[in-house]
Amino acid sequence: MKRLSILVSALLPLAAAFPVLAEDDGNAAICAEAEERYVSIFGSSSADAEGVTVVKMYKYNFCPAAVTVPVGTTVRWVNVDKRTSHSVLSPAARMPESDRAFPEESVEFTFLTAGSQEYLCGPHWETQQMIGVVTVTEE
Repeated sequence: MKRLSILVSALLPLAAAFPVLAEDDGNAAICAEAEERYVSIFGSSSADAEGVTVVKMYKYNFCPAAVTVPVGTTVRWVNVDKRTSHSVLSPAARMPESDRAFPEESVEFTFLTAGSQEYLCGPHWETQQMIGVVTVTEE
């Protein structure tokens, strides 16, 4: 038991130094749930959506939070939450705030300029840190 105590006290500072690792695990689980919700709602994987890159909005997260797409790609943000509405805006991409997307609704935007362009959920970016990024590459 004493060895376990020594091990825990040695590892605890390391865990505190790397909170992102724990957060990534949590986001991975949330994003896996989001994909399950997407499949249950739409009957197929989000990767099967034609002509768009899908980002799911679920439990105050964008899933995935970061995507890389070529210029001219349309990103579709799909709300797979059960009760919460979200909006999407990106000042960097000159994307005004969308209308609220309620459960099972979506918002789309076509990225025409290369670069890293942060986006956020209008009502939840500040309190829930609901922020993502689209990196747009030249073809």
